[in-house]
Amino acid sequence: MRQTFIYKPGDIRVENVPDPGIVSPTDAIIRIVATCVCGSDLWDYRGINPAGEPHPIGHEYAGVVEEIGGEVSAVKPGQFVIGSFFASDGTCPICRAGYQTSCLHREFINGCQAELARIPLADGTLVATAGQPSGELIPSLLALSDVMGTGWYAAVAAEVKPGSTVAVVGDGAVGLCAVIAARELGAERIIAMSRHASRQKLAAEFGATDLVAERGEEGVARIKELTGGIGADSVLECVGLPESMQQALRSTRPGGNVGFVGVPHGVQIDGEELFYSHVALRGGPAPVRRFLPDLIDRVLDGRINPGKVFDLTLPLDQVAGGYRAMDERRAIKALLRP
Repeated sequence: MRQTFIYKPGDIRVENVPDPGIVSPTDAIIRIVATCVCGSDLWDYRGINPAGEPHPIGHEYAGVVEEIGGEVSAVKPGQFVIGSFFASDGTCPICRAGYQTSCLHREFINGCQAELARIPLADGTLVATAGQPSGELIPSLLALSDVMGTGWYAAVAAEVKPGSTVAVVGDGAVGLCAVIAARELGAERIIAMSRHASRQKLAAEFGATDLVAERGEEGVARIKELTGGIGADSVLECVGLPESMQQALRSTRPGGNVGFVGVPHGVQIDGEELFYSHVALRGGPAPVRRFLPDLIDRVLDGRINPGKVFDLTLPLDQVAGGYRAMDERRAIKALLRP
C-alpha cells in the first residue's frame, strides 16, 4: 500500500510499504476512504516538534472495515466506520467516565495518511454508520475523527450552556468546529477571534455572531467591550500557544470557564493570576469517542456540516502539497483521497 512518511521538517513523502495485518485479536484493518492533514501535524512539519527518524504520519481517518480480529464484535467487514485518534478499550474506569483518550490501555493511532490502517482496540475505538454514507457526507464524517470532536470537547469542557456568551480563540479547523459546537449547545452569542477574511466568513456561516480581529491585550479589551466589561462565560482555546492561552484566560469572566484543546507549546500559567481570576480550566486530548455517536447523527441528519473546513482536496500522492498549503495558510485543512 501507499503511506505517508515524514523524513524531516518540510520533507513529506509517499512510499510503498507492506499492507498492515491483524496483530492482536482486538484489531481491525480498514481501507481508508478519506484522511487529511491535521494542524498538529504541522508542529512536526515545521520542526517545532523533533521529527526523529522517518516515520508514518496522520491520525484522522474514515473508511471501510476489511478484516477483523477474532475478539472484535462491534464492527464487521464492509461497514463504514469513523474512529478517534487514540484507540481505547471502552471498558476501563477512565473510558466509562468518558475520557477515552486517557484509557488505561490507549494507543495513539498514527500512519493514517495511507490506503490502509490497523486500528487497535477496534470495539472501543470505531463507530459504524448505518449503511454506506453518500460521498457528499464523507468530508463531514471524516472531520468527526478529530477536529469536530475536538471543537465539541472544547465547548463541553468550557461548559457552554443555552443563552451563554462564548469566545473562540483560534480560527483553524478546530476553532471553526468549536463555533459549530457552541451553536449546537445553545450559545446565544459566539465571538470568533479571527483576522483572515475566508475564515471569518466560514465562522459566520457556522454561527459566529461577532468577529474580533485584534489579538493579545487588544483582543482581550475588545472581548470585554463586547460583553459590557465582564468577559465571556466560556472561552474555547484552540491554538496552544502562550499568547492564545493568556488571551483566553483574560477574556473569561470571573466564574467562567476555559476549555483548552490546542496542544500546548511553551504554555505556562501564572498560578496567582489564575487563583484570583476565579476562572476554571479544563482541557486535554479530546475524548472524541465519547461524542462520535451523537456527532454522526448530527451529520447524517444535516444539522452540522463540519466538512466545510476542508477547502483543499488532493490525491494521496500529492500530500506534500497539502502540507505546504496549510503551512503557508493557503488552506484551512487539506483532505486526502487515497
